[in-house]
Amino acid sequence: MNEVPRPPGLRPGGAAGTKNVGLENPLDKVSALQSQLHLRLYQVEVIVKIAAERAAGRRRILLVAPTGAGKTLIAAAIIANAEACGEPGLFLVHRRELVIQSHQKLHAAGIDAGVILAGGPSMRLHRPVQIACIPSLHARAIRTSKIDLPDADVVIVDEAQHARARTWQQLLDRYPNALILGMTATPCRSDGRGLGNIFESMVECPQVAELIEQGYLVGAKVFAPTPPDLAGVAVRRGDYVEAELEARMNTQRLVGDVVEHWHKHAESRRTVVFAVGVKHSIHLRDEFRRADVLAEHIDGSTPIDERKEILKKLAAGDIDVVCNCMVLTEGFDCPEIGCIVLARPTKSTGLYRQMVGRGLRAAPAVGKTDCIILDHAGAVFEHGLPEDPIEWPLHKDQRAENKTHAARGTHAAPKLVECLECQTVRFQGKPCPVCGWHPVEKPRYVEFTDGELAQVMPGGFSRPPEWSEDDRRRFYGELRSIEKARLYRDGWAAHQYRKRFGTFPPWAWKRDPQWSPSAATLAYVRSRYIAFAKSQPPKPRS
Repeated sequence: MNEVPRPPGLRPGGAAGTKNVGLENPLDKVSALQSQLHLRLYQVEVIVKIAAERAAGRRRILLVAPTGAGKTLIAAAIIANAEACGEPGLFLVHRRELVIQSHQKLHAAGIDAGVILAGGPSMRLHRPVQIACIPSLHARAIRTSKIDLPDADVVIVDEAQHARARTWQQLLDRYPNALILGMTATPCRSDGRGLGNIFESMVECPQVAELIEQGYLVGAKVFAPTPPDLAGVAVRRGDYVEAELEARMNTQRLVGDVVEHWHKHAESRRTVVFAVGVKHSIHLRDEFRRADVLAEHIDGSTPIDERKEILKKLAAGDIDVVCNCMVLTEGFDCPEIGCIVLARPTKSTGLYRQMVGRGLRAAPAVGKTDCIILDHAGAVFEHGLPEDPIEWPLHKDQRAENKTHAARGTHAAPKLVECLECQTVRFQGKPCPVCGWHPVEKPRYVEFTDGELAQVMPGGFSRPPEWSEDDRRRFYGELRSIEKARLYRDGWAAHQYRKRFGTFPPWAWKRDPQWSPSAATLAYVRSRYIAFAKSQPPKPRS
């Protein structure tokens, strides 16, 4: 580990000889914090880099840390170090639940912080460290002057991608001599441009792929159908107009597809669904419930206690699915989530990364080894895979770039095109994952499951897994077990087998023993019934 920079003993805005600031202390301070807070090596290195930036005279620094990288722990270490040196600190967040979450993490780091939150606990403004909800602090200290702004030499701003907002700027401008440390997983505006008109320098944690390799995040398995038709949906301020987008996405067919494919690929996984709007989210919840899935909905108007109870049940596995619209995109920490459903198209790379990031936290205690992304929004085709490296700009006129994904549209890598026979999106030069069509040499026909999503890999779509004869034989035996248990007509199992593989099973297999059905086979049968129900015309109202 590099040695912490040792600048002259100058307090920002002060004169030589004043007390040192928390980030400008010798290496033993950081080493002590590493031991106390169990900091990861890269977190210590980030603290060292921030110290170097401050030693170079930069006071507005942007920390970029992917979701799950532990940016709040880094902030806790910096604040604890500053407090130990007699330097007051201020931790700013923009949502009520983030105040509580941050207070818990700072308390675990040994910091007894005061809280400024409307309807929250009694304020203790005498404490040297304060955690404040930005709307509450702005209303009390700037708009009405009911309280004085807390003293702070270190101001940490969570979810700093919002820092251009007027209320945020008015608060930050009141601390001209303090270190302003912005923290975010996505350091850009909704249109992808950088935040260089607010911050002077940028320090980055390792990106998603490296954190997966180190075991701090899990990899994603991405399944994606043909992107939805968004032709004609207006774009404003870098993203789709929500009202028009919701009208396009909130259809019975698209909502039914979400439930059907969840049963196929992610049944029994704790799941968060990102919808476009409130009506869309409620529709998705209701459709899951009709399929006997324990599902709930939350939005910005859901009472705080009700929201907490729903998320607590999701983490415990008492609820399977939570549908939401723009509530769980930021600051939501639930490592047990094993599936993310993208039902909300977006042109914003930052929003896409925030959504998929909710599922990438590691959770060894529940046996989580990966996260399934069901992309019904075409986001993977727009923004690339979750582990693709992103070049985040600082300059306000530059945009975030996924060069790995951009290369897929050049000679360096195959681009995404439409299959000329079945309209499924495929990689140029690769066989279609559904019908097998190839632009150069048409391979022999191989039948795949109707409507099945294909997994998206870094080099293109994967083909559905090959079934050995033993696998098919067992699958048929499991179907026969279901046929018998549910008193279905003789031959039901053979017809279900034919739907999957295109041929009837050999007659001799009827003499095989029946197998207890696996979760995967039960999920497949359930998905087929949902697909059948969707294909039926609506019943006339009486």
